[in-house]
Amino acid sequence: MKVEALVFDMDGLLLDSECVVQRSWNYAGEKLRYGRIGEHIYHTLGFNVVRREAYFKSVYGEDFPMDKFNELTREKYYGICDKEGIGVKEGARELLIYAKEHGYKVGLATSSREIHAKASLEKVGLWKYFDGGVFGDSVKHAKPDPEIYLKACEAIGTEPVHSIALEDAPAGIRSASAAGMIPVMIPDLAQPDEEVRGLCRYVYSTLLDVIKMLDRENAEAGR
Repeated sequence: MKVEALVFDMDGLLLDSECVVQRSWNYAGEKLRYGRIGEHIYHTLGFNVVRREAYFKSVYGEDFPMDKFNELTREKYYGICDKEGIGVKEGARELLIYAKEHGYKVGLATSSREIHAKASLEKVGLWKYFDGGVFGDSVKHAKPDPEIYLKACEAIGTEPVHSIALEDAPAGIRSASAAGMIPVMIPDLAQPDEEVRGLCRYVYSTLLDVIKMLDRENAEAGR
């Protein structure tokens, strides 16, 4: 396995943010009298804003006030982040440093909007490690479509076949696999079923395990 690049998802992989999103959705749902609807995050992992809106309207009807829901979600999300900070997932910083020290190209493929993703990563000091990224508001098709990963590889000048895609969610693994990449899963909220596990080259507990894997691969290749 010749690896030239690592392409990361963000929420739930680099940042411990999906639990904050869930709390924010509960807040917004209650404010809008839909109740605590944070559990819907389990059905929308990897969705961009367009696909997420379609999902909520399919569940709650075309009159679901998505703009107001998003406004309240952002209000609560940034309030939590300002008060409690954004958690960085175990091994995230270490793997990014390792990647740069060992000459790997580093890309981002996140369903989050560019302004939100960059601000979140800059706040915790991780954005500086990336050579480029593609965001949910810059693609037409959300994960599991391969578009975002194909564009992320193009953005950092690497071929998908030589690139590891690091993901926490099934939709992201399907996207990376369809793009012809090397899918590696570090599950967060959703565990892989048999089908998703079959698409993964490896399934690990933390990003620290990826460093060990790359060390093994490099040793076997004599690098």
